[in-house]
Amino acid sequence: MSNQFENHRGYNQMFKENELTLGLLFPLESYKGDIPKMDIAEQMSLAKKAENFKFASLFVRDVPLHDPWFGDVGQIYDPFVFLGYLAAHTEKIALGTSSILLTLRHPLHVAKAAASIDKLSGERLVLGIATGDRPIEFPAFKVDPLEKADRFQESVMTMRKVWGEQFPHIDSPRVHMAEGDLLPKPTSNNIPLLVTGHSSQSVEWIAEHGDGWIYYPRNVNQQLDRIQTWRSSTNEFKPFVQSLYVDLTEDPNQPPTPIHLGFRIGRNTLIEYIEHLKLTGVNHIIIVLKNSKRPASEVIQELGEEVVPFFPSLIM
Repeated sequence: MSNQFENHRGYNQMFKENELTLGLLFPLESYKGDIPKMDIAEQMSLAKKAENFKFASLFVRDVPLHDPWFGDVGQIYDPFVFLGYLAAHTEKIALGTSSILLTLRHPLHVAKAAASIDKLSGERLVLGIATGDRPIEFPAFKVDPLEKADRFQESVMTMRKVWGEQFPHIDSPRVHMAEGDLLPKPTSNNIPLLVTGHSSQSVEWIAEHGDGWIYYPRNVNQQLDRIQTWRSSTNEFKPFVQSLYVDLTEDPNQPPTPIHLGFRIGRNTLIEYIEHLKLTGVNHIIIVLKNSKRPASEVIQELGEEVVPFFPSLIM
């Protein structure tokens, strides 16, 4: 583990070499179509339940616009505003983003918002970052998609600098900072950055400049190949994270049936599958309940009682 995060609560809830922990993605509900109900009182109640069951994390998404052709708007609310509310209603669980769209947001705004959440939550923020992939977003924000890779790198470099230095000098396409400083500074003078997918970068660049990698579900052998590539590109432990859509059946021994980016599956079979992923080197799984046929409260209860004890939060 990188020494810079040895005291970071969120990072250490989720990550340790050769260990695997579980998190949940908002909205904590199943729903058809692209817009969830998002009853806030219910969502906060389920968030607290997840924390009590020792899930390691709660993740939110950054979906700036409703694209009816894409199929999902996430938790609806702005991720940083929602994280502030979530931080006030939880105490220990790590808070993650999957992922903030650096190409569509000014890096100084992202740096200040992230540092604010990290400070207010007691160093619980793990910042997933991405370039974005919904075609309607780029013209709406007047961003050239061909500039995605460069804007992403610029944002990472800017955030690292303003978090870690006093009165830094920055001169880049979107930032000319010749005086002034960004406050608050993160307590660790940094925030864990997890790059999502390739974000128009090489694996080598991600390994050098990111603190972890979020990737999409693949079969175990494909994921093993990807993780081996990741490990060979890093000089120290950096976690590998993936999402997993789960439709948990009432039959605990139900064999897996593929659904979008996951499985309809019983809890005992799910435990076996997660164990396989752990052996391949996956360090954290973000469980998505959108396609669940059972109520989220019921599924979280069963996962918390029967599955999470095999993969609990590391320091809670």
